[in-house]
Amino acid sequence: MIHDIFMPALSSTMTEGKIVSWEKAPGDKIEKGETVVVVESDKADMDVESFYSGYLATILVDAGQEAPVGAAIAYIAETEAEIEEAQKKASSAPSQSNGASAPKVEEKVEVATPEPTPTPINKPSGRLIASPRAKKLAKELKVDLTTITGTGLNGRITAEDVEKVAGKAPSQPTVAPVSAVTAPPSTPAQAPVNNLAGETVPLNTLQQAVVRNMMASLQVPTFHVSYDITTDALDTLYRQIKPKGVTMTALLAKAVALTLQKHPIVNSSYTDAGIKYNESINIAIAVAMPDGGLITPVLKNADQVDIYSLARSWKDLVARARAKQLQPDEYSTGTFTISNLGMFGVSGFDAILPPGQGSILAVGGARPTVVSDGNGFFGVKNQMTVNITCDHRNIYGADAASFLKDLAQLIESETHSLTL
Repeated sequence: MIHDIFMPALSSTMTEGKIVSWEKAPGDKIEKGETVVVVESDKADMDVESFYSGYLATILVDAGQEAPVGAAIAYIAETEAEIEEAQKKASSAPSQSNGASAPKVEEKVEVATPEPTPTPINKPSGRLIASPRAKKLAKELKVDLTTITGTGLNGRITAEDVEKVAGKAPSQPTVAPVSAVTAPPSTPAQAPVNNLAGETVPLNTLQQAVVRNMMASLQVPTFHVSYDITTDALDTLYRQIKPKGVTMTALLAKAVALTLQKHPIVNSSYTDAGIKYNESINIAIAVAMPDGGLITPVLKNADQVDIYSLARSWKDLVARARAKQLQPDEYSTGTFTISNLGMFGVSGFDAILPPGQGSILAVGGARPTVVSDGNGFFGVKNQMTVNITCDHRNIYGADAASFLKDLAQLIESETHSLTL
């Protein structure tokens, strides 16, 4: 019997996927549960396993090409004698790649997606376990995976392991600044060369997902409220606990989460049935990816987790975001988002509301500012401008202003609560 391998739906918003790499070549024997192909969804690379044992007869969608969810991407033959029959079937089948409409699927998808665990674990068979990104890098850098000792969970080989063996410095995504006080980056001695001048570069799947989300956001009636917050006390606390691994990103997330406890309406979202009050406070933080697009790793229950655990969680999330190994619930379950451009010297900006959320906070960089103490005396203090974007269908101006006032009160006078 010949079985179709279909493009799986790896997330609820995924409409098409891109083949990152085929782990098997035509003619190779396949065991049930063995990884056959690595697929790039909106925001992650995922190993895809076969439900059947047999032979990979033919590949319909090559690595680097895209196909709609539900489209056939390869055929599996149960016996060697059926390989030729599958190849004939492929030659007469219409192409399913590059945006062709998916066929009507009469039977269940014949591909198993992995369980939603942070990272795959070693299997009893002793098969080499490596992340999809690590496998892709190993091919590009001509590194033998069998010579690498993995540093990931249960010995899993990560992209960083491959880069280290190849002598290549790991690439870093753009993340929130490590200090509330940031200076504009220095001007480079020589302007970079634009090697893409005159070319049109197709969007990758992550960039396409961002486009879809932003277009959906245009349908939401939003408003903006700005507030200047003095950060001297926050900066002092940061210097004290930075040696313990706490980042400014974690501090800001904790401050926002504690303030949201007092303002459940700002942590809510609009639905056709009414206002949804979320049960938990999950802080999503925007991270720019090196190859384009952005992703929003989520610090779940940020109001309940201590600052040190929160900082460790953030470090792990960013590392796995860079390796494109986040599970959907680790980037799609935010109830409130923070976008920070302070590291670029930005004083303030407007952020676009993510679909399904009621608010997003844009954080600018802190800078020395002359302020009055209210008694006619002036002094210089560090201040940052935050700008909240809200869905006006469930959050009103007074709600946003009250939230920002309490956030400022916490950061300016109650920073001790961040370490409790």
